[in-house]
Amino acid sequence: MKAVHFGAGNIGRGFIGLVLSQAGFQVCFVDINDTLVDLLNEHNQYTVTLANEKNESLVVRNISAVHGQDQDLVAQRIAETQLVTTAIGFNNLQHIARSLARGITLRAHHSAGPLTVIACENGIGAGDRLKEYVYGHLSAEVRAYADGAVSFPNAMVDRIVPNAAAPADPTSVVVEPFYEWVVERRPTGCAGQELDIKGVHFVDDLKPYLERKLYTVNTGHCAAAYLGYLKGYTTIQNALADSELRRQVLNVLGETGEVLIRKFAFDRARHENYIRTTIERFANPRLSDDVTRVARSPIRKLAKDERLVGPALDALAFGLQPRHLALAIAAAFRYDYENDDEAAAIQSFIASEGIDQAITRFTSLAPKHPLHGLIVEQYTLTAPKSRGSA
Repeated sequence: MKAVHFGAGNIGRGFIGLVLSQAGFQVCFVDINDTLVDLLNEHNQYTVTLANEKNESLVVRNISAVHGQDQDLVAQRIAETQLVTTAIGFNNLQHIARSLARGITLRAHHSAGPLTVIACENGIGAGDRLKEYVYGHLSAEVRAYADGAVSFPNAMVDRIVPNAAAPADPTSVVVEPFYEWVVERRPTGCAGQELDIKGVHFVDDLKPYLERKLYTVNTGHCAAAYLGYLKGYTTIQNALADSELRRQVLNVLGETGEVLIRKFAFDRARHENYIRTTIERFANPRLSDDVTRVARSPIRKLAKDERLVGPALDALAFGLQPRHLALAIAAAFRYDYENDDEAAAIQSFIASEGIDQAITRFTSLAPKHPLHGLIVEQYTLTAPKSRGSA
């Protein structure tokens, strides 16, 4: 079996490419990094190291790579495959739509069999979004073909792959041992096929898995980052070695956990174990994950339907008071890392308009909204004078 994967970065190589290779796929990476593409083609393999006690190394073999600007060759590879995956960032999906459309058009002209396209991005509805972009580049005739032969299921992916010091081999990557890849099963009669991919879990309803991950892994990770930044920590691991900060993050996840349990009827004991496992993943001493990497792009993370404000609003809907989530949100508004453009934009807005207007601007919460008041309260309590050094 063959697969084309867009994005030969750390997630692409250390997660998606590894899983697909272990499942028996020949993986062709598509990337715009000339050096990386050349090295992958030169060696036809790379090494993934698991950050566990054994420091286990896995060699991913029988791979190739194509430069993303060579759209003819990319389209040809898509025409020959059964599976296309992506790990390029939710906001970058539009940039590969034309190449995907050209590949699908080639398939239509040759009456090729089913194709599954899985967008493995941190974002709800990434498959739907990618389909919309791709269909914008298809003729009516090819759209009719795609309706019957190409599937764009939504997915949830989870694996921590932190930025690391440049290795001697630029193609090698270090990842945590844990991973989860869940794909929605399309109803009978929908386009495409459900591939049998070892290591990928197909489900009828993806929403519980998406929100569990978003409201636990993503919420907990950025809460640790923003709270850790306030206390002067530079890595997530050092931040979570602080017992008080760890307790704060656990309190945040206690609130999101209550929301998830009520919303999806999750087993309480199992979800509490999921929270503990998540915290231990973050604190893995064999990884070193920069606070500023995890905290980056605070504007996106403060959006109303995102990992901080979203569960807080759900908590209020269930009659709960999300004070710990409000603390994490306030910490995000205190995040002033100068090399993060979004952080700088938030700080500039606060300086000119004040925190009340900033909360409304970046979270869409009206000034009289109860969550707005909770955030202001916590913002006041997290004034810079309380920041220590670590």
